[in-house]
Amino acid sequence: MTLKSPFATSFGSFVNKDFFVIEIVGKSGVSGWGESVAFSSPWYTEETVQTNEHIIKDFLIPLLRKAPIHHPDDLVERFAPIRRNNMAKAAIEGAVWDLYAREQNQPLYKALGGEKSKIDVGISIGIQPSSEALIKKIGECLDQGYKRIKIKIKPGKDIDVVKAVRCQYPDVPLMVDANSAYTLKDSQHLKKLDDFNLLMIEQPLAHDDMIDHAVLQKQMKTPICLDESINSLEDARKAIDIGACKVINIKIGRVGGLTVSKQIHDFCAKKGIPVWCGGMLEAGIGRAHNIALTTLPQFTLPGDTAGSSRYWEEDIIDPEVTVKNGEIEVPEKPGIGYNINRDAMNKFTVYEEKIKL
Repeated sequence: MTLKSPFATSFGSFVNKDFFVIEIVGKSGVSGWGESVAFSSPWYTEETVQTNEHIIKDFLIPLLRKAPIHHPDDLVERFAPIRRNNMAKAAIEGAVWDLYAREQNQPLYKALGGEKSKIDVGISIGIQPSSEALIKKIGECLDQGYKRIKIKIKPGKDIDVVKAVRCQYPDVPLMVDANSAYTLKDSQHLKKLDDFNLLMIEQPLAHDDMIDHAVLQKQMKTPICLDESINSLEDARKAIDIGACKVINIKIGRVGGLTVSKQIHDFCAKKGIPVWCGGMLEAGIGRAHNIALTTLPQFTLPGDTAGSSRYWEEDIIDPEVTVKNGEIEVPEKPGIGYNINRDAMNKFTVYEEKIKL
């Protein structure tokens, strides 16, 4: 699928995104749907679309064949022999959760234990060619009602950019995302961000680091949010225990599925750590899973689950995800709550493979 406009981060810019869509058909004939969020290149994690295919077909599906699945939570233990490859695991697990909820005649959010009928929505804005272009885009997003603005930063495009945004919008809820673009040597520079009353700075240091983040957090007033560093419940526990962050971004694909996402949510709730749901430029199926997850009570900060039309000319679900006054109404239909737009799916499909379990 082709994005409406290029998305730029500290790693680079891209406009096309490939997906694996997983359909699991139960004995009743009901289908559950999942979506792989991996990118074509390993810039976010080590996973790619191609490695997801390999892991799903050659390792995860054989594990599914070993015994029946009685509840989606069973998949955490079933898939445990496979190290990491969390996006591949989450793609299958999402489809199993959707199928489970549909067969229980229950919305996915209720099957997960969610409580909200509406969720607050923020927006993530990629690096822009100028501060003026960024400020214009922020204005458009605020006019559309988004309740939190996230902007990408990198060395050379950080303090001055944030200062320009704050001069124009002194009170807007604002956060910055560095995607691991800095090191601890930049701590004095990063401390300048404390002047701008930010909600948080997301993943300023290395993608696999906690120790240096703990050092940096002690030096900064701005809360650090960890993203790429958190790949499991154990990661979340360790990060919180050593003071590496004050906020955690939960991405379903990054942590291996909805069950682990719930576990991290529950642990953070006990520790008083706010969480929010990050985006991976999902198509409609992945977006619907994010909506269901965000209904859990410790998701107290607006996530990145913007409406479909923000990214795509046409999505693969019907109706598409829509945002009104900065909120998404949570669907009450069984499963993910959205129908699959088969015409759109067929239009975008490169190839299809059927595998009997």
